[in-house]
Amino acid sequence: MRRKFLILIILAVLIAIIALFLVIFGIANNKKEDALRAALSEQTSEQAEAEEEARNTDEEEKSELTEDLLNTENEKTEGNTVKNTGASNEVSRGAQTRTEVRTSSQVQRPLSSLSGINKPTGLGVNTAEIDPINYDNPDINILKQMGTDQYIISFYSGEQFYRNADYDKAINEYTISINRNSGFIEAYISRGKTYMKKRDFARAIEDYNRAIRLNSSRAELYNYRGFARSERGEMSLAIEDFSRAIILNKNYIDALINRSHAYYQTGDYARTIEDCDRIISLEPRNSTIWNRRGSAWYRREDDDKAIRDFSEAIRLNANYAVAWYNRGNAWYNKGDMDKALTDINRCLALNPSYTAAVTLRDKIRQKQKN
Repeated sequence: MRRKFLILIILAVLIAIIALFLVIFGIANNKKEDALRAALSEQTSEQAEAEEEARNTDEEEKSELTEDLLNTENEKTEGNTVKNTGASNEVSRGAQTRTEVRTSSQVQRPLSSLSGINKPTGLGVNTAEIDPINYDNPDINILKQMGTDQYIISFYSGEQFYRNADYDKAINEYTISINRNSGFIEAYISRGKTYMKKRDFARAIEDYNRAIRLNSSRAELYNYRGFARSERGEMSLAIEDFSRAIILNKNYIDALINRSHAYYQTGDYARTIEDCDRIISLEPRNSTIWNRRGSAWYRREDDDKAIRDFSEAIRLNANYAVAWYNRGNAWYNKGDMDKALTDINRCLALNPSYTAAVTLRDKIRQKQKN
């Protein structure tokens, strides 16, 4: 009897030890998962801060798809059109030309915006193997060792190909990711941005449509689709998308910039000015927007306000050749040939091949002789 009692005690102790071991093992694993999650969170936060800092330090170029070449190049002359041998389109206000302006799609979003990615499923992984400083560029082999789902591995492979400008391979990996998980919104967004790189705007729009069906509350999706529509010349649809993005995020700078461009393209200069006012209140040192608003004032035949805005663009960026040209053109329209010639000479010093400026300088000199 005593022996049976001793055996029961030993079994109870063993069970207690096993239970304690399981609890300790579970806590350890939870801590490792928490550490991995914290590393991911820290990286995405640092990535977002770094991209925000980069955006603020380069106010003239919001992304590689934004150009600061807004140029009305207008003249109130006797009706002779000034020819610009560049890729500019001619419009009518007296004699005037302008240079095409590119808009911003802000495709390089911070990784903190990624959604739908589950944490790696592997347990007992040494998180030191993953460099949290570079988690946006993870080692694919390590992800495989962690037991990460294939759709995530393919997604990150696509991101790496995208960064290396290998767009066809990137599209292939994003497609694999989508086939493995049709509800993974980030793969549609990334494939869409890759199609935009290839200037396949129809397919980009298809992917953004799918992304919007999965989550209609993300403002950037409407901005991306609006950009693609703008590139296709579908300005009314583009304005609708940019406006939707702004409704969802009233201070969305890129969407405001894009909508101001679309309004300008459609000749709605009053709304162009309204959007530029909002952008300037948020980014007062954005010389491109000062120039754009000046151009809109010019189209409304308010040369004084145009000159003030061009002057501010020049103060913010003394090497802004287009703003020098635009202000010189406005001075020409007001009949101040000396100031006009000074500005045009400055423009040509910055860009000697500026054909429209050469033509305008000849006209100014001719008027000075008369």
